Amino acid sequence: MRNLAEKWPAAPDFARATLNKHGVTLRTVGGLNQLLVSGHLGAWSKASRLAGEGVGAGAVASGDTYMVRIARDRLLAVGEQPFPIAAGWHTDGFAVTVMDAGLHVFEIEGPELDRLIARGTALDPGAASRSASILFAGVGVLFYRFGNPERARLHVDRGLAPYLWEWLEQAQVL
Repeated sequence: MRNLAEKWPAAPDFARATLNKHGVTLRTVGGLNQLLVSGHLGAWSKASRLAGEGVGAGAVASGDTYMVRIARDRLLAVGEQPFPIAAGWHTDGFAVTVMDAGLHVFEIEGPELDRLIARGTALDPGAASRSASILFAGVGVLFYRFGNPERARLHVDRGLAPYLWEWLEQAQVL
């Protein structure tokens, strides 16, 4: 039988792999706790004691714990420490799903970040939107800036991380 795995490049060792080209650095951010929250976000905010609506595409998130807005009734809570709220359905009207193993997080940093964003999406790199959910390099990601305007994070389905890495490797600005 033909070995179809030979036609695909090997996935990088994301724990160690770094790309650094033309003023942009790409690396994986590991160890983040990620919770997908769906439903009544006001009730989530009260139960979790995390205020705010979450950042959208192009907006700057910061801190050890923050929220990324996906839709009117959905967000991703991201933190360096575990969240003190259980996964599952909550009678206050929201559900919590652990996404730690489901979403891979890339961090991209450098003065040419806006050129890379313009290459990967139709989103205006200088504009912010309410939702962080965008199409980047042909796949759905959550995109926002982190800490400063020259650093961004992309959350992508873990199965698509090797594809996105390869796309970023071959991008003209990297």
